[in-house]
Amino acid sequence: MKALFHINEPDRWPRVLLNINNFIKDVGPGGTSIVVVANGTGVLAYSQGKKELIRQMEDLHGQGVVFAACRNALNMNNIREDSLPPFITVVPAGITEIVKRQGEGYAYIKP
Repeated sequence: MKALFHINEPDRWPRVLLNINNFIKDVGPGGTSIVVVANGTGVLAYSQGKKELIRQMEDLHGQGVVFAACRNALNMNNIREDSLPPFITVVPAGITEIVKRQGEGYAYIKP
């Protein structure tokens, strides 16, 4: 199973992380490939996020979840790539990444 979680609103992060944890519990560890694509103001959590959110993201990354940030959104929000936590992957454009992943069979989820 492959799932792509799209987030573009910073206040939605707790729900996204809860959904991912519930999904992993349901399918079991290693039973899925999960990518989170943040664009718009959703990227703010990567640089201004509460420490608890970053810790949860880090834990999920340790379970194989990929966290991606849109370079266009980072630039729009004046966030330097080198200020991001090391587990964040920067992609050129969030929308393009979403379309690409859907073409690879990822189910699109927008909590």
